[in-house]
Amino acid sequence: MYKDDTIAAISTGMSNSGIGIVRISGAEALQIIDQIYSGKEKLFHVSSHTIHYGFIKDGDETIDEVLVTVMRAPRTFTGEDTVEINCHGGVFVVKKILETVVRYGARLAEPGEFTKRAFLNGKMDLSQAEAVIDVIHSQNEYALKSSISQLKGSVKEKISKIREEILYHTAFIETALDDPEHISVDRYGEKLSVIVEELSSQLHELIESSENGRIIKEGIQTVILGKPNAGKSSLLNVLSGHERAIVTDIEGTTRDVLEEQVQIHGLNLNIIDTAGIRDTDDVIEKIGVDKAKEYADDADLIIYVADASRKLDDNDKKIIELIQDKKTIILLNKSDLHTVLDKEFLDSYIRESYGMVQNGQESFPIIEISAKEERGIQDFENVLISMFLGGNISFNNEVYITNMRQKMALQEAYHSLERVLESINAQMPEDFYSIDLIDAYEALGSITGETIGEDLVNEIFSKFCMGK
Repeated sequence: MYKDDTIAAISTGMSNSGIGIVRISGAEALQIIDQIYSGKEKLFHVSSHTIHYGFIKDGDETIDEVLVTVMRAPRTFTGEDTVEINCHGGVFVVKKILETVVRYGARLAEPGEFTKRAFLNGKMDLSQAEAVIDVIHSQNEYALKSSISQLKGSVKEKISKIREEILYHTAFIETALDDPEHISVDRYGEKLSVIVEELSSQLHELIESSENGRIIKEGIQTVILGKPNAGKSSLLNVLSGHERAIVTDIEGTTRDVLEEQVQIHGLNLNIIDTAGIRDTDDVIEKIGVDKAKEYADDADLIIYVADASRKLDDNDKKIIELIQDKKTIILLNKSDLHTVLDKEFLDSYIRESYGMVQNGQESFPIIEISAKEERGIQDFENVLISMFLGGNISFNNEVYITNMRQKMALQEAYHSLERVLESINAQMPEDFYSIDLIDAYEALGSITGETIGEDLVNEIFSKFCMGK
């Protein structure tokens, strides 16, 4: 899996910019740079973690004026000798320097190969390596903080502690079975069940965090519903900060779905503005209404825009039926006009008509707004944050699983521990315990990369960008 040749790649974006970086990593990195660098001294003998001014040359041809950073193994990102050429950021000049580096002995790096080498050289575990690409792809404050937390080892630390506990008890059982004269396992199942229940609880907590983790990473899939002319498109324009949707007084203006990504207090909302829900004979509008219902089924959040200037009608009632089992915020729009529908009546209608009172269910939050005058939007944002992230997210102690591969491994480990408890309750022989404990140990090891095959490692790092 590990290749010990010297690799090189462009580590900055391929567009004209103030600076470009060509990274070289491997045993021959310093020999290669000395063949093409011209400065006060050769770089092979300079101290580690130093920067040197000079020029990159190909024979007698000067390519660019540069600063070269020299970092010696093992105190580097990859764990190998590493050189970074900081040059002017024109696309042509950066590519020409890379071509020169390759011509003098380096190989073009594969996608993610620098981080892959860091993993293989023990500079980071697999969860930290995956966090690297998450940092690069972060689209909001929470996603960045979560990725940085994982990059610092929050997932690694949590998983390692659980694995250590599992390994200790597995080793004890195996040793006791090999040496029954000196080590007894009498009533060990009772002690083990307490420990396994605690470990299962920790795994369950991590698995449950994946929903918040997905929202942190990918954003909240949000659908705006409402009857025609309730102000859905006006709301979208307010949230996005520009005229994203056409707004008129004509009902049915929005026929197809409009998609927009907005950021609210560090969270991404992937918003879909849908056609107004109503009975219609217009074929095109009817398709839009059907699409709205489909999107609502898969949404993390529904924003139901009710029109305070009009009484509830059959269209509103159909929308309320759609949102019964969904996470929903109701915005009572047009509060700047003469209103005939108030918050108390709407809340009472929903609770009584759909059994929320009898089931002890909480009603949906209802916020009076005016999309036209942008009033009540702050209240909506506060409710949104409170609804999804409890209003306060800390990445100091909390670990959020944002990676589907890691979630599946956690679920596999959790089910293995469940089987251990089943064996204990059924008073099965102790060797049954160790079989499932080992399965849990192996599943968790795939998160940190300690029990993972070459093919999967290659697949994970192939998704990285070139030069990282």
